[in-house]
Amino acid sequence: MIYNIYKPVGWSSFDVVKKLRGVTRDKKVGHGGTLDPFAEGVLIIGTNSDTKALTEISGSIKTYQAILTLGEETDTLDIEGKVINRYPVPKLEKSIVESIFNDFLGESEQIPPMYSAKKINGVRLYKLARKNQTVERRPTTIKIYKIKLNGIKENQINFSVTCSKGTYIRVLGLDIAKKLGTVGHLTKLKRTAVGGYEIHDSIGIKEFEEQWMSIAP
Repeated sequence: MIYNIYKPVGWSSFDVVKKLRGVTRDKKVGHGGTLDPFAEGVLIIGTNSDTKALTEISGSIKTYQAILTLGEETDTLDIEGKVINRYPVPKLEKSIVESIFNDFLGESEQIPPMYSAKKINGVRLYKLARKNQTVERRPTTIKIYKIKLNGIKENQINFSVTCSKGTYIRVLGLDIAKKLGTVGHLTKLKRTAVGGYEIHDSIGIKEFEEQWMSIAP
């Protein structure tokens, strides 16, 4: 089966896989694209023979909503990291921000962050980062299909982005901040769609468990 699960903040993608494995008792359970623990939203779970479909699902176009807080850069590029750089925040104007957004449309190269689940030589980067180790990462070709400004509030930019597989919104956030002449990090990230799977169709973990127990023999 394929399930559209709403991953809550604070859970890793593997936490969700482990929980659903315990609920369904299925031996094979996997997910179609990692979501950071601080992020929330659509996480596609596959079980048994349907895990084969997860590779194609993880390669689908994805949509996110994010809040970028300017003035402070963290080592993880999100709210969970420690501040490593501070910089003044310029006055934010809608026209300037939207013009900078347009610069990111289309294909570009992006270097994966050290705090990520990407593997190099069989080791996940975040495990090296936690040991204060930095390794060279090859840039990846990504594509931004759409980026929209949702609002500006003091030093925060709320935006939505539709992008290709392998796009790190945390890196995009920092790149946007740098183009504005400052630094920044994500304080909120929500995945609203993975391919044809939409957030309004996703089901919470507790609700999933309750529904499963109600039909289980």
